[in-house]
Amino acid sequence: MKKINHEDFRVSNTIELSKIPTTYNLEADEKKIEKELEKVREKLGKFQDTIYAHDKYAVLICLQGMDTAGKDSLIREVFKDFNTRGIVVHSFKVPTELELGHDYLWRHYIALPQRGRFSVFNRTHYENVLVTRVHPEYILGENLPDVNAIEDINDKFWDKRFEQIRNFEKHIAENGTLIYKFYLHLSKEEQKNRLLRRLERREKNWKFSKADLKERKLWNEYQYCYQDAINKTSLPHAPWYVIPADDKPTARYIVARTLYNTLKKFDDIREPELDEETKANLDLYKEQLEKE
Repeated sequence: MKKINHEDFRVSNTIELSKIPTTYNLEADEKKIEKELEKVREKLGKFQDTIYAHDKYAVLICLQGMDTAGKDSLIREVFKDFNTRGIVVHSFKVPTELELGHDYLWRHYIALPQRGRFSVFNRTHYENVLVTRVHPEYILGENLPDVNAIEDINDKFWDKRFEQIRNFEKHIAENGTLIYKFYLHLSKEEQKNRLLRRLERREKNWKFSKADLKERKLWNEYQYCYQDAINKTSLPHAPWYVIPADDKPTARYIVARTLYNTLKKFDDIREPELDEETKANLDLYKEQLEKE
């Protein structure tokens, strides 16, 4: 199977999504890819135990992508070997009345992982420069002081919001949160195929919504907004990775391998050492237990 370089997917320069492939050939069949995923996710599970014991870093994993991009199944397959005490998944949907009563970052801030834990954001704070940018009327529901009409939601407004997001990520990174942002790059044709499967397979019907077709008509607008958001917010402390997502097993493997390859570079993350007194008396403690 082909060895991947996670840097090939990292956004370090300005990108054009239309020029980035939505497929990637790992030179292996699906069974082999799934087997390799099992190996790397087991390593991730062990690393999770280490970061939990180390208790100085938190890990935030952000997943974005068009409808049907495979976010839910990726979460299920990549983090299957994690201890549930050390990971929480947050799926952000339409803001509630309570959430709208706060600034747009509030609900994301309170969901951040504590030290030693992982959090996965299934859809993220970027929805506030994606969905709301395609549908600016949603911003009116935030009841902002300087926004009284659609006309107030201009380029200056979005520039300010991007600055706020960059500041948010810089702040949490400086306080020990390791940030990984993955955009699952799906082709329009593959989305069509996946929507058709939802209609054709009875067990998948529940996933379909007529709103999916409405949003699909806005494909080009979403692609522009994703591209702009990625280009304006991919920074060394909070990088974006554009993951080819037309093949789900391939996308899962690339995400898992990227996480493991980058996390293992933090050589300061290790289990804490026992104090000298405890180490010196290990045999004594063992003897005491064995005599019970």
